[in-house]
Amino acid sequence: MGKQKIFIILGGVVALLIIVAVVGKKQGWIGKGNATKVAVEKASLKTIVETVTASGKIFPEVEVKISPDVSGEITELHVEEGDSVHAGDLLAKIDPDIYLSLVERAEATLNNSKANLAQAKARLAQVQAQFINAESTFKRNKKLFQEKVISDADYETAETGFKTAEADLEAARQTVAAAEYTVKSTEAGLKEARDNLDQTILYAPMDGIVSMLAVEKGERVVGTAQMAGTEMMRIANMHAMEAQVDVSENDILSVSLHDTSIIEVDAYLDREFKGIVSEIANSANATNELTSDQVTNFKVKIRLLRSSYEDLLSEGQGRQYPFRPGMSASVEIQTEIAAKTLSVPLQSVTTREEKEDSLDNKEKVRELVFIAREGKAIAQDVSTGIQDDTYIQVLTGVEEGDEIISGPYSAISRKLEDGDDIEIVDKEDLFKEEEE
Repeated sequence: MGKQKIFIILGGVVALLIIVAVVGKKQGWIGKGNATKVAVEKASLKTIVETVTASGKIFPEVEVKISPDVSGEITELHVEEGDSVHAGDLLAKIDPDIYLSLVERAEATLNNSKANLAQAKARLAQVQAQFINAESTFKRNKKLFQEKVISDADYETAETGFKTAEADLEAARQTVAAAEYTVKSTEAGLKEARDNLDQTILYAPMDGIVSMLAVEKGERVVGTAQMAGTEMMRIANMHAMEAQVDVSENDILSVSLHDTSIIEVDAYLDREFKGIVSEIANSANATNELTSDQVTNFKVKIRLLRSSYEDLLSEGQGRQYPFRPGMSASVEIQTEIAAKTLSVPLQSVTTREEKEDSLDNKEKVRELVFIAREGKAIAQDVSTGIQDDTYIQVLTGVEEGDEIISGPYSAISRKLEDGDDIEIVDKEDLFKEEEE
């Protein structure tokens, strides 16, 4: 009877220990020695904005380079850098003396060619009279010859005189035609000389400000007729500005016209401006070297929306033009937006390779997250969409409210396996333990 009582007591103790073990494991009191400490975050609906980041500079949308068509010395300069100008305003003058003499020479040549034309026409009139006389003589002698009145020699002499007069008439006509062409040529030469003379005076082609002035009075400039020409100044419309940025070939296909952009200008700290993509280059930026390891970029132009910097134009700010050509800027182009979409932390998504059941031993890449469930890390295959700097869109595999393991990244990317024991801790405590 004593032994039976002992067995009953031992059985009760064992049962109690089993109950404590089961409850303790569920509550996390037992079996946590080898568990991986992780932080979790619930899958939730968020708005994700996918962006392409690029850097560049601020420029006016319209900026005209002014170069002279003729060469010479600058005798007058009527603007300074920063001046406002209107279309048709006088900008500068180039020494006209040599072009004035060329006009006078062309006028003299034209007058000479007109005199030659008049002389050729007078000669033609004289030859025409001689031809008419020779023709009449030939017709009369031909009739007399047919009537056997004159000899063969007299008839042949009359015929020769007629043919000579006919040839002289044609030659006189050609001389007049040549003189007319000469007059046209010299008229064109005079027009060109006058145009060159007119081009010694430079006028503003548009309204704007002189954004750059590269010459001084007294300098000599080269005209575009000879080569590229000297760039004297630039006139810009500062009321419409744009950011010109370089986008890599990996991102350029994501960028579309009219994409919204957030622009940060180095000159304005802690300030963001808005813009839209207005132009995308079809060809990569030209480079002198063609090597396989070079970076290939495409030029993208982003128009700054005036409404985003309207306050800078107020009288209190004292800025008529808040942006200067060449200011540095960084841009985030918003290429795609998904509103209220199921999302998880970006670092929660990882990839694992596993061999497929085939003779080729091919490896399959899985995209997955780990879901925290009853103290275990459950590997779950997912398909993803767009992402921003913090979150990524999950299309399949996860439901709203699932507790997704979000850290540490080293465990998510390499250590964790399906079914591993985990211990959920606060994110701040997790990072403190990692630092220690």
